Amino acid sequence: MEYVLRLTGEQHAQLKAHLFPGDGLEAAALVLCGRLRGRGRHAFMVRKVVLIPHAECKRTAVTITWPTLFADDLINEAAKRGMAILKVHSHPGGMDTFSGYDDKSDASFLGSVCTILEDKQPHASAVMLPCGRMFARVLDDNGEFHPVSLVSMVGEDMNLWYPDPGRDIPEFARRHAQVFGAGTVACLRRMRIAVIGCSGTGTPLIEQLVRLGVGFLVLVDPDRSEWKNLNRMYMTKTSDANLGRFKVEVLAEAIGHIGLGTEVLPLAQDLATPDVVRAVASCDMVFGCTDSFAARDVLNRLATFYTLPYIDIGVQLRALPAGGVDQITGAVHYLQPGKSSLKSRGIYDSEDVRAELMKRDDPAEYEKQLVQKYIKGVQEDRPAVISVNSMVASMAVNELLARIHRFRYDDNDAYATLRYAVHEPHVFKDAEGDLNVCPVLAKEVGRGNVTPLLDRPELSEGGKV
Repeated sequence: MEYVLRLTGEQHAQLKAHLFPGDGLEAAALVLCGRLRGRGRHAFMVRKVVLIPHAECKRTAVTITWPTLFADDLINEAAKRGMAILKVHSHPGGMDTFSGYDDKSDASFLGSVCTILEDKQPHASAVMLPCGRMFARVLDDNGEFHPVSLVSMVGEDMNLWYPDPGRDIPEFARRHAQVFGAGTVACLRRMRIAVIGCSGTGTPLIEQLVRLGVGFLVLVDPDRSEWKNLNRMYMTKTSDANLGRFKVEVLAEAIGHIGLGTEVLPLAQDLATPDVVRAVASCDMVFGCTDSFAARDVLNRLATFYTLPYIDIGVQLRALPAGGVDQITGAVHYLQPGKSSLKSRGIYDSEDVRAELMKRDDPAEYEKQLVQKYIKGVQEDRPAVISVNSMVASMAVNELLARIHRFRYDDNDAYATLRYAVHEPHVFKDAEGDLNVCPVLAKEVGRGNVTPLLDRPELSEGGKV
């Protein structure tokens, strides 16, 4: 089992301000975490932070003790919600390993948490260094420590902290390293990325991720290859369309033939199924390459519950009735948990989602309400052009690179949305700070597994999560 810890940029900033007050002494905080158990990973998502007042602690430059009464309410809440307890403290001197004092302290505190909760689940401890970097470990119910293989912080930038640098750069990626550095390439080699939608914008994006050296891809698309897709789908042959093969199976095979070491989990299912939700949630980030408002709504919610960065791609080509082009635009949205959402940015509304779901689940009722003008019509068979799709897919991949290796002159906050008008070349951008926080999703950050998954009745599976 691999363990990972995730937190948002705001949570990290809150912890850092408290853990490093400027006096050179250790400080501590307690955290309630949601859990994800699935696909070989056990993830802890920060849900609530409790700062232990400095005046209540006995603090030195290398040790700290604190009254356990600050843990009581969190332990009760963890018991009620099936969540985890995380202890965080600072090493102001920069020591990048757990000390012998930490070993005794963590074994005592986390062991007591395991005993009180009787949940047979691991609980965790983390250390923050003055530079903001974090490392962590868990204590299982047998009293054994296990390292956390990744601490990820999702904010304006994406920080992924691994216990070791992992500088082994393959020959094919050396020219990437010349630009972005060995650390970024090594990071890509370890990343798990989910791509939802494997067609017009999905396939050029996937091919770029493979050739950048991304280590693991979860590909989600329930559709089969068709001749109408061949105008824009990379890695897909006419024989695949003739056989009606699942798109994700075609891509997994093609990626294997490329042979650059990317592992693939192809899932020929709808996103809104429990197994797919868990598989996507086990990744380090997600790309949304679907034009379905319902799927994008689920994906934004999933990324919030499991504290994942989400990059969404949209393409719009408007043809004039008499022929010719009205508009060609592409958009890339970078979405952080706890900030603005696709819905709060006005990309779709509840009626768009309702119409799509009704068309899928009750076509007769959909046609009836459409005639009566009670719902919006769902647009089908939109125009699609490979050159436009590829351009927007490239913008999305560059967005990933900018977030893990800051290279733009402006702060990344300025690029929450990036739009490009092809018909009249212009670039437009929206800053996250100018967008409204989503009132619906902001309260769901880090909840992790709940019953039913994502609080969606359609994801119920008899009470199991």
